[in-house]
Amino acid sequence: MPQPMDQSTLARLEATIAARRSADPDASYVARLHAKGLGKIAQKVGEEGVETVIAALSGSESELVGEAADLLFHLMVLLGARDVPFAQVLAELDRREGLSGLAEKAARPRD
Repeated sequence: MPQPMDQSTLARLEATIAARRSADPDASYVARLHAKGLGKIAQKVGEEGVETVIAALSGSESELVGEAADLLFHLMVLLGARDVPFAQVLAELDRREGLSGLAEKAARPRD
């Protein structure tokens, strides 16, 4: 059975994505996404989110795992494109730990 993804896996992925952002778009999928711009990267996150939902509702476990991995990957690409370190997302999750989801949501500022 494969080991679960941990923070070191995500840190390695984040470093790989950062290194590939400036690569040749003909040789790197990450570079190709970056060449197409933030809008295309965000679109891919949306597409992968929808595919993850579909897999959760009607796919096999392996399909869900694959789509979830695609979603995490594209989210990491998006965060990198906005220069948001994944550690900042983890810190936000840490901040929310132990809070009721309903209470945390109610405390968020309204835009």
